[in-house]
Amino acid sequence: MSDNKISVLSKLLKRPSALIALLVIALTCLTSILAYIIAPDSTPSANRMIIELGAKQPGFKKLLLHIPKTGPQRHDSKITEWFTGAQSPYLLSPVNNYYFANRNLITVHYIDDGLQDTLTYPLSALLPPNHLTDPLPAQQDYVKQHLITTRTFWLGTDRYGRDILSRLLVGSRVTLAVGMVAVLLSLTIGIILGCIAGYFGGLIDKVVMWIINILYAIPTLLLVFAITLTIGKGFWEIFIAIGLSMWVGAARLIRGQVLVLREMEYITAARGLGLGHMRIIFRHILPNIAGPLMVIAASNFASAILVEAGLSFLGFGVQPPHPSWGLMIKEHYNFLLTDRPLLAIIPGIAIMLLVYAFNILGNALRDVLDVRE
Repeated sequence: MSDNKISVLSKLLKRPSALIALLVIALTCLTSILAYIIAPDSTPSANRMIIELGAKQPGFKKLLLHIPKTGPQRHDSKITEWFTGAQSPYLLSPVNNYYFANRNLITVHYIDDGLQDTLTYPLSALLPPNHLTDPLPAQQDYVKQHLITTRTFWLGTDRYGRDILSRLLVGSRVTLAVGMVAVLLSLTIGIILGCIAGYFGGLIDKVVMWIINILYAIPTLLLVFAITLTIGKGFWEIFIAIGLSMWVGAARLIRGQVLVLREMEYITAARGLGLGHMRIIFRHILPNIAGPLMVIAASNFASAILVEAGLSFLGFGVQPPHPSWGLMIKEHYNFLLTDRPLLAIIPGIAIMLLVYAFNILGNALRDVLDVRE
């Protein structure tokens, strides 16, 4: 690592607000990478529904009976499961109590608070083939140890009985993915058009600014709607649509910076030495607008998170069953007036913290990367 990079990092870490923002972002990134490993529900999209446990408060505990699924089961590689989650070979049934009667398991099935029912399961239907010949006490011990567990829902469950903590962890992948795609697209288009318009000027500048002014007058959500209707409403299509709608601000800012820098004496000297236009732009202009670029990148990242959340809330964003923080708010905003407002508040707090962290980081980077100081 060069001395300049060490100096920038040390300056950044000396700012308490920037350090906290970095920690929030780093924790979110680590969570998204390990989402299916640390999530209590590691099924694809954390979409395991236990309808009887819908809309439970944080800290809710319940005994769960694991009932083996019938038929062939799909087995993916560990790498695939790390990216997409693992298919569970069990169905989960909530129980209040249980006992054994000969070779049957009798459960007091939980239906709702104050409602329950009695169900009977033959042990032969619960045990794997290699345990069917075990003595009865060994079979009962296997059921107690492996098929009946106590589960704690630390953040409660949503209206469909899905674990909110798991969907929050897996949903961080969607949030970071939309931010990265939006930043890459917006900065790539913004740098190309902004540098061309600001450096060459003339007719090129007028045409680019005409396009920018037209698009700048269209509200972001309406522009995203138009792009979505054009390219489709899929998982990645939404990310691309958001990125294509956010390059206008980047191009406008970069153009303004390049207009100032192209009149500097060292740029005039570079032209006099016969350096090519691309070399001047990439070697002498772009490094000097690193601060504004970092600010617009962080701002676009935060804006993309908010736009995706808004689109998901309106039903145009990520579609179920994929977990999205905005979609989680949409599914439970009507719980705000009940005794379970955390169903909508928890993902809202997650969005707020991450957006705030990127804005704070962008402001700090603007200060420490200002090479003209």
